[in-house]
Amino acid sequence: MNLLLMNMLLMLCWAAVTGNFSELNLLFGFLLGLFSLWLIREQTGTGGYFGRTLRIFSLLLLFIRELALSAFRVAVLVLSPRMETKPGIFAFPLTVDRDFEITLLANLITLTPGTLSVDVSADRKHLYVHAIDCSDIPGNVADIANGFERKILNAFR
Repeated sequence: MNLLLMNMLLMLCWAAVTGNFSELNLLFGFLLGLFSLWLIREQTGTGGYFGRTLRIFSLLLLFIRELALSAFRVAVLVLSPRMETKPGIFAFPLTVDRDFEITLLANLITLTPGTLSVDVSADRKHLYVHAIDCSDIPGNVADIANGFERKILNAFR
């Protein structure tokens, strides 16, 4: 049985036993189920589930950090008396090649203030990104490649 499904069933069992289906109690039940499955990982021979869960959590933390930093940068840019920006569209060379990974990367870029995913090339080798400031395109490409794309590759491969 899929460990995520088992973890979700344990979460629902916890909520049913406690009689509380609030978001906080469901999260606690999920974490309790994760801990329970971790305790029996050697018997089931499935240690990879926990590593993937940590890598996905790491991706989530990176997104929250980038969201806060870029929101601050955009706020400073908007509040400055002289807006010296160079908006534009640049092509980001994709390393990810699965539909899910490309979609996740495009959505993470779009949800980050100051950037917007515009299109994916027909050969799926480039993602076109609109940025509020394209004065340093190699820097923007490196930030995405070393940030979101690397974390997506680590989490889902």
